[in-house]
Amino acid sequence: MTEPAPHVRPYVGLRPYHRDENILFFGRDREAREVATLWQAAGLTVLYGASGVGKTSLLHAGVLPRLDPERADVLPVARVAPRLSGSQTAGNPYVMALLSSWAPERDPRGMSGLTISEFLDSRPERTDRYGDPVPILAAIDQAEEMFHGTPVLEGERVVFLDQVARAVREHTGLHVLLSLREEYLFLVLPYERPIGQGSRTRFHLRALSPDSALEAVRGPLRHSSRTITPAAAEMLVEDLRTAVIVDESGHTSTFRLDTVEPVQLQVVCSALWESLPPDVHEITEDHARLYANVEEFLFEFFKRTVSDVAGEHARPAAEIRFWLRNTFITEHGTRNAVYEGLEQTQGMPNTVARALENRHLLRAEHRRGIRWYELAHDRLIAPISRSDSPESYLRAARISLAKRNWESARRLADAAIRAADTGETWVRAEAAEIFADVAAANGEIEVARRYYQEAAEIFAERQRFDGVARALTADGLLWLAQGDPARAIERISAALNWAPNDMSAQVALAEALLKSGTPRAAATVITGVLALLPPHLLQQAQKMLRESA
Repeated sequence: MTEPAPHVRPYVGLRPYHRDENILFFGRDREAREVATLWQAAGLTVLYGASGVGKTSLLHAGVLPRLDPERADVLPVARVAPRLSGSQTAGNPYVMALLSSWAPERDPRGMSGLTISEFLDSRPERTDRYGDPVPILAAIDQAEEMFHGTPVLEGERVVFLDQVARAVREHTGLHVLLSLREEYLFLVLPYERPIGQGSRTRFHLRALSPDSALEAVRGPLRHSSRTITPAAAEMLVEDLRTAVIVDESGHTSTFRLDTVEPVQLQVVCSALWESLPPDVHEITEDHARLYANVEEFLFEFFKRTVSDVAGEHARPAAEIRFWLRNTFITEHGTRNAVYEGLEQTQGMPNTVARALENRHLLRAEHRRGIRWYELAHDRLIAPISRSDSPESYLRAARISLAKRNWESARRLADAAIRAADTGETWVRAEAAEIFADVAAANGEIEVARRYYQEAAEIFAERQRFDGVARALTADGLLWLAQGDPARAIERISAALNWAPNDMSAQVALAEALLKSGTPRAAATVITGVLALLPPHLLQQAQKMLRESA
C-alpha cells in the first residue's frame, strides 16, 4: 500500500488532472476502461460531454494509464489551436500545432512543410513481442478547435482535416480519438466516415452518479494523511445534489439532483481541504458541517470566476453578476436558456458569455444552428441568485457612467435599489442621481430634472447635505447647458446654501456667472476658493479666471 504523504493535496480544484495524478483520480473507472477499449478498437472514437464534466481529466488520468505501452504506440495528447503570431513557423498552422504536440522535443522548423502522413512515416515502426506492428493511438483534446475558428484560416483548416483523413487511410493502424464539448458534436458528423474509415464510435461522458461522486470524495484521501468518515462524505455529496429554488414571491422549493457535477465537487472538496485545521486527520460529519459550507464555496467560486472574467474583458463584475442573475434565472427561480446573437447575448458581449462557459458557469448547446446558453447546473442557481450589496451595484454603475455605457449604468442602479433594505433610502437617492445622468446623456432633459429633484429631496430628509448640493449643482449645470444661466445660478446658489464649502458647486457657480455676463462676480468666487481647490478642479477654475479678467 502506498504510504500516505502528509503534504499531498488530494483534490485538484478547477484544473484538469494530469497523467501523473492518476492515483488521485477516482469515480471514473468504468468510463476510463470503456474509452480505452473503444479507442484501441475503432478507427475514430469521439469522446464528448458538457463543459466541466471532466473529459480532459478522464483522458489524461483515466484512459492513458490503462494503455499497455507494449501493445500500443501512444502519441502525446495533442491540441490543434493554430497560432496567428508573426513568429509562426511556415506551414499549415493546424498541422504544425498537431505535429508540435506529437514531437515537442523537435524543432518546429524541421517539421515545416511535413504532412501528417509524412510525419508518421518518419517515425520508427513499433512492434509487439511477436514482431507484429502495434496500433498508433492519437488523441486530440478540445478537438472543437479543429472544426471552427477564424475565417482567415478556413482554407488551412480544410486542408488539415483532409490530411487527418488521408493519414488514417494510409496508416491502417492509426486510431484517432477526438475529445470535444457536446455542443460541437454536430460539426464532427460530416467527418466521422472519412476519418473513421467505416470504424467509428462515440462515448458520451456525463456527470457523476452519487456513488461515483462518493468515490471521488473518498478515494483521493487514500494517498494523503487524512481520512473521511462515510457519513461526512455522504453529507458532502448530498449537499451538492440538493438544489434550492426561491421564486420572486419568496417561496422556497428543494429537490435532489440525479447527478453531481465534477467541477463543483472539486471546488467544494479542495476548499474543504484548505479550510481544515492542520491537526485534523479524520474528517467527520462535524468537520463537514463546520467547514464544508457548500453554498459559500460555490458562491466564492462564482464570485471569483466572474471577477476574473470581468478583469479580462474590462466589464464591471457587478454588471456581469447582475446579467447572469437576471438572464439565466427565471422569476420562478429555475434555469432559463437564451440564444447567442451576432455580437451580444442579451446585452452582454459574446466574448464574455464564452469566457463564462470556459470557466464552467455557463454551458452551451446548438439547436438548429443557433447557440444557446444556460447555467451549467441547477446547483448554481442559489449562489448566483444572491444579491450583491447596494454599494457594489452603485460603484459598478458609476464605472459604467464613466465609460458612457448608459444602459448598463441604469440597470445597475436599478439593481442597487432592489438589493437595498427598506430603510436604506440613501440608495434610492444615489440611484436617482445616476438615472438623471443617464437621462441627460440621452437628451431626456425633463426626466433628468425630475430625478435630480428626487435625489435632492431624499438627501435632505436624511440630512446628507453633500448629496443635496451635488444633485442641485448637477441640475444647475443642466440649465446652464440649455442656455439658461439665470436658472443655473439659482439652482447652484441653492446648493451652496446646503453646503457652503462645496468646491464643485463653487466652480459651477463661477462658470454660470461667467456665462451670464458677470465676469467680475465669477472672478470673486474663483479667487475665494482657488487655494482650496483639488487638482481636478484647479485647472478648470484657472481657465475661468483668465476668461473673466
